[in-house]
Amino acid sequence: MRTLRALAALLAYPTQPMIDALDEIGQAIDRENLLPARERAALGRLVDDLRGGDLYDLQERYGLLFDRTRSLSLHLFEHVHGESRDRGQAMVDLLKLYQDSGWMPVANELPDFLPLFLEYASTRQPAEAIALVGQPANVLAALAERLAKRQSAYGAIMTALLALSKAKPDAAALAALRAEPDPEPDDLAALDAAWTDEEVTFGPGSNIASGIGTDAASCPVDRMARRLQAAVPSDKGVSP
Repeated sequence: MRTLRALAALLAYPTQPMIDALDEIGQAIDRENLLPARERAALGRLVDDLRGGDLYDLQERYGLLFDRTRSLSLHLFEHVHGESRDRGQAMVDLLKLYQDSGWMPVANELPDFLPLFLEYASTRQPAEAIALVGQPANVLAALAERLAKRQSAYGAIMTALLALSKAKPDAAALAALRAEPDPEPDDLAALDAAWTDEEVTFGPGSNIASGIGTDAASCPVDRMARRLQAAVPSDKGVSP
């Protein structure tokens, strides 16, 4: 599905090669014609915004949105597990899904990075790809709302993914995400508080090193799917 690959490219860190490819990206979305007209028009505005911006300004804006503000993190499991140990097993399960499908990520990113996840989904058959994109619907809906609050054109990507998957976010899970802190990137005290979480443990004996979690008896792919569909951090006493 070239549309998913195009959306992954639009959501990546702005570089000159990406800017140079904007016409091709837009054409791929229009040619496949999988998205409703409203979503395609919104994506067109994002393309125009990227095309007309200064590269360094675009990069700074991207960093302030997605790298500095935890509530807008593009790492899916950040919204489910935060920095808790459970995230390690979730990463193992997602990476196993990639590997079992014969797909190896080439980007230097964690497996739950949304553009990387979309790249993987784009390699699957359409029905499977759409089902995959629908799994993190709760997170996508929360991101869409937070980006809309900031009047960011990047929100078009989240609404496009929701429209493509036709997935309906769970009301309770979405409410829990809405209750999470959503500080602005210049509110340093609020940002520090939002990033405070349980330390991730790596190395021998850790979940991410061993690939074994508390629910190791169940299928890794099933666990991964449940975690993508979850929205409430496990350290709040709610199991994903």
